[in-house]
Amino acid sequence: MSFLWLFPESEIPVWTQKLKGVCWVGSRNPLAGGEFLALKSTGANAISQTPFGWQQSTDSPDIRWEIEGDRQWWGESGKGIQVTLDSANSHQISSMLKPHIWVRGSWPGEIEMKSEEEWQLWFESYRDFILDYARLADRLSIPYLCIGTELEKASGREQDWRKLIAAVRKVYSGKLVYAANFTEFEQIQFWDALDFIGIQAYFPLSEKEKPSLAQMNQAWKSHVKEIESVVKNFQKPVIFTEIGYCNTHDAAKEPWVWPNERKEAQITEEIQALCYQSFFESVWDKTWMAGAYFWKWYPEGKRRDPDFSPQGLKAEAVMTQYFLNAPNP
Repeated sequence: MSFLWLFPESEIPVWTQKLKGVCWVGSRNPLAGGEFLALKSTGANAISQTPFGWQQSTDSPDIRWEIEGDRQWWGESGKGIQVTLDSANSHQISSMLKPHIWVRGSWPGEIEMKSEEEWQLWFESYRDFILDYARLADRLSIPYLCIGTELEKASGREQDWRKLIAAVRKVYSGKLVYAANFTEFEQIQFWDALDFIGIQAYFPLSEKEKPSLAQMNQAWKSHVKEIESVVKNFQKPVIFTEIGYCNTHDAAKEPWVWPNERKEAQITEEIQALCYQSFFESVWDKTWMAGAYFWKWYPEGKRRDPDFSPQGLKAEAVMTQYFLNAPNP
């Protein structure tokens, strides 16, 4: 893909070709063939792939990972990433490698060491983890690499991140992004060292049980204002490294809540689809918006309720409408 990135002085930059993406779920078993046909029909032109590193607790400085391992799902292994990449490329769908840290009993935003010595040990381990995947991404010519996701209590350590980014640049020649939680992105001070401002865009859109599209669009106005302040400051395009909504009645209230915590929620396609509609009406056409990746897309199709996947639901129809009609200069 070729992009034109313009930023006249004192103006918000313009990104001319959008990444129309989904977060691809690494499958337990090898791809059977044909999995990308359904995705391609939506107009999508990008996926993210997510291998994992494992951390025993939020204050443990040790991270465990394997590019190839016996206990991995096939789609999260180096071999699976390569085959998925090749299949995506054959359909003119680009890839982002987006390694995550899985923390037992918590989430990455709670990772916090108890001492400076432990922080340095954690960054040493994390740097080795990311560099392994950076080398893999470079060897496979993956055009985008995400260097971290939702590490909210670690991302304030600016100099440690700048050192990590410099190390990654030495082994990886593609574009870099960090995926900041929607509660975190305004505090990041190292956006200038990256190619994109990345946001996990699970912004709340309404407190109401049955919000209207107009109410959701109004909520986006304040979120957009916050984003544009960061864009003007750092003069970088924005990628929503994740955005998504469950097919439940409360999807707009707390979009980040995991499906396992929504077992009592009413299943409904309509609110999920309205959330998608609101994003496209309120954010998609902003000049700084380089693209978005919807969480999430199963190779074998939608599997459970409730879930974030739009597959086979009204939300997929909304996504398809905008992806197919999005201008490509």
